[in-house]
Amino acid sequence: MYEYHVFISYQRSSPTVPVWVRNHFYPRLRELMDDLVDYDVKIFLDDQVPVGGEWPELAREALRRARILIPVCSPKYFNDEWCMAEWRSMEKREALVGTGTREWPGRLIYPVIFSDSKNFPEFAHQRRMRSLKTWNLPYPHYQNTAEYIDFHREMERVVEELVEIISQVPEWCSEWPVEEAAPVLPKPSKLPRF
Repeated sequence: MYEYHVFISYQRSSPTVPVWVRNHFYPRLRELMDDLVDYDVKIFLDDQVPVGGEWPELAREALRRARILIPVCSPKYFNDEWCMAEWRSMEKREALVGTGTREWPGRLIYPVIFSDSKNFPEFAHQRRMRSLKTWNLPYPHYQNTAEYIDFHREMERVVEELVEIISQVPEWCSEWPVEEAAPVLPKPSKLPRF
């Protein structure tokens, strides 16, 4: 059965994206969803994996048990093996349930733009995305600015759409596909070989 309503996918090695997700996107998403629905909202964020936990396996299982995927898109997101495995997994699930059909017109991937959508690959441009790049400042004190109210209002619109999408997600299937990320090979040494 489903365990999570949302799985947040983002490029973890970025100096700004993870900070923004933790400082702004995740907390606003969680509190606004909690205010809007009558169930306990469960959102998977990779920092919930306990120290010593088997991160790849726990993340794959969380993805299998998540209703929808929210990719936080930046140009490097689409070069990250883990991010692409998460995207492709949910894309395959959409294909299995026939997304965009009369029987089920919904979708399971809800992409948000963190930065620079011009350099996204063609397959990403085929999806409508919600741009949040106007509010992509990662700093905690950004919450104390007048502009942050606009971010909050935009997140309210995001949450209203997400709640509608979540309500239409098909029944859970134990066979939902989960793609594997290719192993990361060590970079070649820059030192000369003797």
